[in-house]
Amino acid sequence: MTNPPAPAPDRDDPLTALRAVDWTAVHAALDAYGQAVLPALLAAETCRTLASLYSEPERFRSRVVMARHGFGRGEYRYFDYPLPAVVHALRTAVYPQLVPLANRWNEAMGLDVRYPPTHAQFLERCHAAGQRRATPLLLQYQTGDYNCLHQDLYGEHVFPLQLAVLLSEPGRDFTGGEFVLTEQRPRLQSRAEVVPLALGDAVVFAVHHRPVRGSRGYYRANLRHGVSRLRSGRRHTLGIIFHDAAT
Repeated sequence: MTNPPAPAPDRDDPLTALRAVDWTAVHAALDAYGQAVLPALLAAETCRTLASLYSEPERFRSRVVMARHGFGRGEYRYFDYPLPAVVHALRTAVYPQLVPLANRWNEAMGLDVRYPPTHAQFLERCHAAGQRRATPLLLQYQTGDYNCLHQDLYGEHVFPLQLAVLLSEPGRDFTGGEFVLTEQRPRLQSRAEVVPLALGDAVVFAVHHRPVRGSRGYYRANLRHGVSRLRSGRRHTLGIIFHDAAT
């Protein structure tokens, strides 16, 4: 199966910031809380450039108005291939840093699936199963908009972690609109995490479930994510999902 074409090189390269990430600390935070923040992953100018793409519909394969589907309020667009250079670079470079944790989580939860070392190899697996549609997306929220708690699955093959990057500046571009993660634990009340992000910050988080150690070994905690109501302004977010969607 042929992989999607790689875009042309771009000056807005996030790989420098990624090289400075302490991935051991990121894995530890994901083990403990199901999420970890990567501060200042994208420069402000890069964030503004990506947010401006929302007004260029030819770059996207589809647009979703959340209220029409009961997803909340606001809208988002799925990029089409080839992806913008920054998006492709993030997807390709972050995936291998998360593979060891993803495989360790599946082993702890008694799941047989293991993930290959490169994102290109994982996409081949997705595409062979009919999951060929690009899933990276831009989300746009305005005053009063919100995103209901949900999971981004899209098909049989699901990579258990994903990435979101805030492209707008809290307090200047918008107020409210916090990233929210909930974790449902067996026989316990759900736990909520509100993750504060600055312009250019990214959050890595569990897509579906993660292992949590209990008195009798590991159990699966179920996670959902969303965005609280925007009090004012406009908010853009880049979402990077590592598996593609079924056609």
